[in-house]
Amino acid sequence: MSIRIYNTLTRKKELFEPLTPGQVGMYVCGPTVYDSCHIGHARSAVVFDVLGRWFEANGYAVTYVRNFTDVDDKIIRRAAELGMDCKTLADRYITEFYADMDALFVRRATIEPKATEHIDDIVRIVSVLIEKGAAYAVGGDVYFAVDAFDGYGKLSGRKLEDMAAGARIEVDARKRNPFDFALWKSAKPGEPSWDSPWGPGRPGWHIECSGMSSRFLGRTFDIHGGGKDLIFPHHENEIAQSEAAFGVPFARYWVHNGFVNINHEKMSKSLGNFLLIRDILATYHPEAVRLFLLGNHYRSPVDFTRQAMEEAGVALEKIYGAMARLDTHRNIVPGQAPAPGGGQHWHRFSRAMDDDFNTAQGIGVLFDLVRAVNRTLDVTDGELSPGQTALLVAARSDLQRMGDILGILNCDAHDFFEGKKAQGLEQAAVDPAWVEQMIAERRDARKEKDWKRADEIRTLLAEKNVILEDRPDGTGWKIG
Repeated sequence: MSIRIYNTLTRKKELFEPLTPGQVGMYVCGPTVYDSCHIGHARSAVVFDVLGRWFEANGYAVTYVRNFTDVDDKIIRRAAELGMDCKTLADRYITEFYADMDALFVRRATIEPKATEHIDDIVRIVSVLIEKGAAYAVGGDVYFAVDAFDGYGKLSGRKLEDMAAGARIEVDARKRNPFDFALWKSAKPGEPSWDSPWGPGRPGWHIECSGMSSRFLGRTFDIHGGGKDLIFPHHENEIAQSEAAFGVPFARYWVHNGFVNINHEKMSKSLGNFLLIRDILATYHPEAVRLFLLGNHYRSPVDFTRQAMEEAGVALEKIYGAMARLDTHRNIVPGQAPAPGGGQHWHRFSRAMDDDFNTAQGIGVLFDLVRAVNRTLDVTDGELSPGQTALLVAARSDLQRMGDILGILNCDAHDFFEGKKAQGLEQAAVDPAWVEQMIAERRDARKEKDWKRADEIRTLLAEKNVILEDRPDGTGWKIG
């Protein structure tokens, strides 16, 4: 087990060495639940889902904590706009988040805390920071004093003096430094609040994650993750307040995924290109969405376009097509055990994943294996030698193992194509019995060497968007 991770904190790849041998503690910032989840949320969720799967495949016991921010300025504003209380709003979007993630085959995290459930943990940390002189109370609010933490800026590479020179931030005369940030916000009329030594109020966003991560993973843990947009100020502030309070390193490895652009533009509500997960899944297969999101290295941006999604859909069909051919071959018994250890393609896939979770390269290896399977089945004309059978049994096992890591191949291949076929037939208003009748007539025409009629039938079916697939074991079909 030699997994290497790019650490945002050190700006280089490092050999992963867990705090406790055989265990991984990972905290990933979850959604602020004031609205429906978009494709950017999906990328972060899928990326860290795959990281967890890969650690587990390598024998680690993973404790994965992904939180819900269920009290925040955005939630309060949205609840007021809709005329409902904050908890009702947050619960609605937590339920919707789970529906989106389940549809994308994103596994539940080990622990999924809500910020409102950990007010006591948060208050304790704020109290320690005040005692240590790293925070101060002003009129019921509590601020972290950035000047009190020498390492401020080490994650983002920003220096306070440089930021101050070009600062355009709202001036608050109560702050000792313009970059001091809120740990506790005093209660305002109509807002949710909790009792504290500084009066009723609610936590700031940054301190929520420090409270929850320390509660479940300890003061120092292995991996902290999230999108690149969280590096500053959120993760920078988490480090400052946690290390100032506890006097020990916070997270040892910082992992950040890149953005999702839409047609070469940054996704933004103001640009009208804000794509919700549920809307995307109404058009594209969830496993195609996963393939798209994992098709670039997780630290690189991905560009969501119709062409990219259609290509991902075609790629998914090719993978399932290889599995279907393996599963229906008379020489390959379903569930037949391959030789232990995996074949050369699995070892190549493993090397890619060990190198900073390079799913893009891993998917390339997967398609090398798909092509190898199809070539072998094409040249054998349906008959396999014992050696070829053993290789294909191993190939099927390796395909499924790769699929399990990437979160695809969750369906039986036959069911996948039947589902695609049923969806396509409904959209194209084509009767499957008529398609089968046409295929039978074409088969008879070919036997009679009536090539003209056979071509006419293929053309007729193509006009209905029915694509024929002539194979040694017969003619299959699908909706194009």
